Amino acid sequence: MLRSRRLLVATGALALLTALAGCSRTVHVEPAAAADDPACADVSVLLPDAIDDLDRVWTDAQATGAWGDPTVVLRCGVDVPAPSELICQTIGGVDWLVLAQEEKRQRLVSYGRDPAVEIIIKRGSDVDFRAIVESLANKIRPGLQSATAACTSRTG
Repeated sequence: MLRSRRLLVATGALALLTALAGCSRTVHVEPAAAADDPACADVSVLLPDAIDDLDRVWTDAQATGAWGDPTVVLRCGVDVPAPSELICQTIGGVDWLVLAQEEKRQRLVSYGRDPAVEIIIKRGSDVDFRAIVESLANKIRPGLQSATAACTSRTG
């Protein structure tokens, strides 16, 4: 009787540990229009498990990644931007258009790459924006298509 009780307790503890290990939070991210582009799969497999001290969280959309709560979101397959007057910076070997600052987030879109990649960083977060973009760019650059255009006036 005592032996079967111990076995039951051990089995219950193992089931609880298995359930806890299998639990992971998933966040909703809107997929980009061209998320099914095969080149986005090349980018997706290179997404890191962490950026600085931000751990990756799972997303429910193809060709996306998220880190933190999410503090950082990446979407591959967004519309390829046309030349513009926006600030264009080279960070991590990739040209990025810095989109208009928004109240709750800052967005950047890769320039001269098809498909384009968008990085969204939550404002008010105690993060180094440039370090995050550089870290992600360095990781995904091997999966990006070759650049067909570049910033005309480089900063960064």
